[in-house]
Amino acid sequence: MSGEEISRFLEGERIVNVCTNGREGWPHVTALWFVLRDGEPLIYTYAKSQKVRNLERDARATLLVESGHDYNELRGVMLKTTAEVHSDLDTVAALAEELFQRYQGGNQSIDPATREALRAQAAKRAAVQFHVEDIVSWDHSKLGGAY
Repeated sequence: MSGEEISRFLEGERIVNVCTNGREGWPHVTALWFVLRDGEPLIYTYAKSQKVRNLERDARATLLVESGHDYNELRGVMLKTTAEVHSDLDTVAALAEELFQRYQGGNQSIDPATREALRAQAAKRAAVQFHVEDIVSWDHSKLGGAY
């Protein structure tokens, strides 16, 4: 995919699979909601989660966003990244609001009660920003039936 196609694809998908390196060498993979800021994915998760502990020990992570059912529909983007874990309450709460808007709020503004609830949840959460180092993409629909 071209850079523009990758951006459109990532903006249009809802789930990112995040693979971190576990303490004993086994990959740890989780599916999460995400937002993009300047082409970099960000997630919101519990600060004490296994993925955060793994990233604090080893900041490398591979992310996968994929779609399609039949072979000729398969599309995906794999991102090799270095993670930056943010624990500052204002940063985490802002990401919580951004995720809420993307997945729950649509174009509606966030009311004060929801904003307060998101901020309360953010106290136990972390924001993880993934700095992209390399991108691999594929789009089987471009194969024209020749596999």
